[in-house]
Amino acid sequence: MALPFLNKNKEVKKTPEKEKAKDPAITLSEGMVNIKDIIAPPAIEIDFDFIKIGNSYYRTLFISGYPRFVGANWLAPVINFEHTIDLSMFYYPVKGKMVLDDLKRKITELEATTMANREQGKITDPAVQAALEDAKDLQEQLVKGIEKYFQFSFYITIPAESLEELNNVTAKLESTLGSLLLISKTATLQMEEAFQSTVPTGMDKLLITRNMDTTSLATTFPFTSSELTMDEGIMYGINRHNGSLIIFDRFSLENANSVVFAKSGSGKSYFVKLEALRLMVFGAEVIIIDPEEEYRTLCDAVGGNYIDFSPDSPAKINPFDLSGIAVEGENELGQKLLSLHTLLKLIMGTLNPTEEAVLDRALIETYRMKGITPDPETQMTKEPPVMEDLYKVLLGAAEPEAKGMAERLEKFIRGSLAGIFDSQSSIQLGNKMTVFSTKHLEEMLRPIAFYMILDYVWTTIRKDLKKRILIVEEAWYLMENEDSARFIYGIAKRARKYYLGLTTISQDVDDFLKSNYGKAIVTNSSIQILLKQHPAAIDLVADTFYLSEGEKRLLLGAGQGEGLFFAGANHVAIKIKASPEEHKLITTDPKEILRLREEGIIAEKPKVIKPQPSFQPYKPENTQKYETYDDLGRPKAEFQPQPQPSTQPSAQPQIQQRTQQQQQTQTQPSAQPQTQSQPSAQPQPSAQTQPLAQTQPQPKPEHQPEFSIIKPNTRITSVAQDAKEKPTENTLIDQMNSLNPNAAPTSGNIDLKP
Repeated sequence: MALPFLNKNKEVKKTPEKEKAKDPAITLSEGMVNIKDIIAPPAIEIDFDFIKIGNSYYRTLFISGYPRFVGANWLAPVINFEHTIDLSMFYYPVKGKMVLDDLKRKITELEATTMANREQGKITDPAVQAALEDAKDLQEQLVKGIEKYFQFSFYITIPAESLEELNNVTAKLESTLGSLLLISKTATLQMEEAFQSTVPTGMDKLLITRNMDTTSLATTFPFTSSELTMDEGIMYGINRHNGSLIIFDRFSLENANSVVFAKSGSGKSYFVKLEALRLMVFGAEVIIIDPEEEYRTLCDAVGGNYIDFSPDSPAKINPFDLSGIAVEGENELGQKLLSLHTLLKLIMGTLNPTEEAVLDRALIETYRMKGITPDPETQMTKEPPVMEDLYKVLLGAAEPEAKGMAERLEKFIRGSLAGIFDSQSSIQLGNKMTVFSTKHLEEMLRPIAFYMILDYVWTTIRKDLKKRILIVEEAWYLMENEDSARFIYGIAKRARKYYLGLTTISQDVDDFLKSNYGKAIVTNSSIQILLKQHPAAIDLVADTFYLSEGEKRLLLGAGQGEGLFFAGANHVAIKIKASPEEHKLITTDPKEILRLREEGIIAEKPKVIKPQPSFQPYKPENTQKYETYDDLGRPKAEFQPQPQPSTQPSAQPQIQQRTQQQQQTQTQPSAQPQTQSQPSAQPQPSAQTQPLAQTQPQPKPEHQPEFSIIKPNTRITSVAQDAKEKPTENTLIDQMNSLNPNAAPTSGNIDLKP
């Protein structure tokens, strides 16, 4: 019998040998804190339907039922859920042969069920019929290789700080899932495996799957932009997906251009005015073309420069202005000539090639007359011409086409539209906000005024590099003409070089996007804002911006100030929000404007009341006194010719007596006053008793020339006896002047016909 104590010495000898065989590093690490001890929670409590790790509670849901039809981004409400959640998705490819065998067996079962119901006289179950149709369609697509088969698992874990919060969030999430026709269940008695399936280890310990084809599986990818927030910029609105703020700096993108499309009354002007007001806070200079005087209140509130562009306004713009700067590699005069060609086409209409050539020569001559040549020195020092100078050059041109163009230009220089386009510029762009109003212009003049203002702004901003925003309301005016559309497209392409952001606004989406230049402006704009759209235009908008069906429905059902905000490659649903103070300045609702005016918050624009002229009442005038015939058709007495005795001698004796009198006057000049006064002292014989041959002519004062009556068929022989040729008009006038040397020279036309 072996006793244990007899082996005591042997065991004592073996213990040191085992200790010597153990690694010293392992011995040292025992009892020390490692990384697992640091990240491990203090305790884990696994309950019936939740798990508690430390002080936090977690509950995992799995999806067991899916809708029959889904669209792109259909999981966006779950991804953008208002509470923090963890999503886990697993995708398992399945071999096609196995799926086809299962489908064949399933189709056989469904058809057998349908036939059995028919034989028994029962109504076909709609669910069975729908499942049979889906199985046959999937079988056909799998056989053709169009689709592949997968198994899909979807788990959601909800964290919370308390058990009460966990229950509330779970109820809200189940309600959201139910709205998407998703059937969710709690992983009861499997909370530990469910939690491990949602941690980032890539292990699916629940293995609750659903069969899906490729198309359906692609819609589950959570590729959606949920936030659009930057560290700097202005606030544009609120993200409708998750309630976050949309803060963005448009100058941080490739270009600072933007486009705004919306139907009337959807809030596009409200949005643009809010953006302009907030950009001014960050030092941007804002220039606006306002066709309906919507920016007057905002401009007055910020102390801006409001320019009323009308014939009676003192503010003028000269379209012939030059920038006054010399840029290496650019022909300033040549670019200005091209710009003037476009403007004059808007004014004159379509020009043929010959007229364009004549116009080009006339423009060059107009600048040359002012001393401006392609030399940059002359462009910076000489005063530019005006429209009237071009009009005069066209009038003096030898080409017949020039006269026609001058006639088309005349109404803008001397006609009914004078005073708008033919003056030197009298405005300066230096204020933080400058608004050009075209409300008081005729409809036909608005495209011309839009182009002139854009050209002036584009010419001016190149002189000084500043952070600027140019806002063009109702840009579809410029899209109606190809040349003006090309011009604004050129601004959109080159604006980035001059630190300029172009904002184009239009409610007529069709006219803007049907133009090739309109689409090019959209592609050259890094920011696009789409608000509520009309059903007639939604398809064109969707094709241009590649909208999904859900986004189309969002734009059709959007409220005022709601829409889509595109910034680069991201886009979110936006709700435009303004503070109460901002809202009072930018609102365009007529009811609110009247209310604010009644409250005295907005000052009403003073009206210039002109005094009414005093008119005399109309009194009908008796027109019978102007009638020359009585009721019997006979001339009235006052209009009948009165017989007058003839006191003049025949032409031949009269001319002879006057010739003798002229000769006596030339020989005795000192006796001329007596000769003139002597007949006046003698009594004049009566016309009835005085013979015609003895009648003396009555002398008249010097300031009253005396003419004798030359009767028809009477030849003058005493004065022009030696004249061989036929008497001319000037000959007769000279002869008549010679009859009375004291009379003033006579000129005029005399009828030479007998």
